Amino acid sequence: MKYLLVLLPLLFCTCHRPAELPPPDTTLEQMRRANAYFMEKWPDTGKRIVTNRSRASNIWTRAVYYEGLMALYAIDPQPEYYSYATDWADFHKWDLRDGETYTRNADNQAAGQTYLELYEIDPQPVRARAIRASVDSMMRTDRVDDWTWIDAIQMGMPVFAQLGVLYDEPAYFERMYEMYHHTKMVEGGNGLYNPEDKLWWRDADFDPPYTEPNGEDSYWSRGNGWVVMALARVLEILPEDNPHRAEYIQDFRDMMGALKEVQREDGFWNVSLHDPTHFGGPEASGTAMFVYGMAWGINHKLLDRDSYLPALRRGWNALVNESLHDNGFLGYVQSTGKEPKDGQPLSYEKIPDFEDYGLGAFLLAGSEIYRLQAR
Repeated sequence: MKYLLVLLPLLFCTCHRPAELPPPDTTLEQMRRANAYFMEKWPDTGKRIVTNRSRASNIWTRAVYYEGLMALYAIDPQPEYYSYATDWADFHKWDLRDGETYTRNADNQAAGQTYLELYEIDPQPVRARAIRASVDSMMRTDRVDDWTWIDAIQMGMPVFAQLGVLYDEPAYFERMYEMYHHTKMVEGGNGLYNPEDKLWWRDADFDPPYTEPNGEDSYWSRGNGWVVMALARVLEILPEDNPHRAEYIQDFRDMMGALKEVQREDGFWNVSLHDPTHFGGPEASGTAMFVYGMAWGINHKLLDRDSYLPALRRGWNALVNESLHDNGFLGYVQSTGKEPKDGQPLSYEKIPDFEDYGLGAFLLAGSEIYRLQAR
C-alpha cells in the first residue's frame, strides 16, 4: 500500500469524541422530513424523470429510493408509505424498466428488490412474476460476467438472495456467488477488488495503472458504498448455513475497517477515498451508505460496537446537521456518474440530477440508526 499514512492524523483525524446520536424520536422525525420532501415533490409515482432525457420512474435511481422507503416503513408503518410503493409498482405493472422483463442489466433489475419485499407482505403472484422471470432467464445460461461495474453488485445481488429464500432454491445463491466472484476476482483481468487496500475500483477503466492526481488508486466513495449496501442487504437475507456467507462477512468487515480509517474529521467521506485533494469536501450519498453499513454491522454483531460507534456518530451527525435541510432536501449529494469528478462541484444548496438514490441511502442509514438507539 503506497497510501501516505503519515497524512492520516492531519486529514482524517478521529481522535476527538463525536457528539452523541440524536434520540430515536429525533432520528425518526429527520427521516420522515426527508421522505416527505420527496413524496411531495413527486406525488405521481409513474411520472417520467426528465433530466438530460426522459426516463421511466422505475430506473435504478428510483429503485434505491424505494429500498429506503421500505426500510422506513419497517420501523414506521404508515399506510401512505405502503401505498406510495404499491402505486409505483402498479403503474409499471410490476415489470422492469420500460417493460423489458428479460434484461440482464442489473440497473434495470433493481426495482425487483422492492417488488419482492412487497410480495413478502402480500404474496400476489404478479408482484414477483417479472423479476423472477428476468433472473431465471439469466440462470438458463452459463454467463456470470454481467456485473462489470461495482454498482451492479448492489442493484442485482440482493434480488438473487431474495429469490433464493422466497422459493427455497439454492441455485439462486450459487449463481449470485459466481457473479460476485467474477466481479471481485476476474473482471478486467484481475478483478475489481484490491485485497491490499480492501476497497474496490469502480470498473476496469480505473484498474491500475490508472491513478488519482496524487498517485493513489482510484476508489470512488459511492462505488464502494454500493458494495457495502449490497453485502449488508444480502447478509440480512442469506441463510446462516450458506457456504459463501463467511466470505461475504469477511469482505464486509475488511471494507468497513478500511473505510473507518479514511473518514474525514467532519464525519463525511471524500468522493475519492485515497485522494482527499481530488474534489475534497463533504459528500452525502457515499457517507450515508457507509453509515448504513456501520450501523447495520453493529446491529447484527458483525462489527465491534466500541470500535465503530465513534465513526458512526460522526457520520450520522454530519448528515443530519450539515446535509439535511429544514424542508427535507439533502445537500452535498453527488450527481450520477462513476468517479470523483462527476457532478462537481458539490454544495449544501446544489440539487443533483437525481435526488432519489441519496435519499434511499439516507433512509436505510436512518433505519439502522433508529434500531441501534432502540436497543
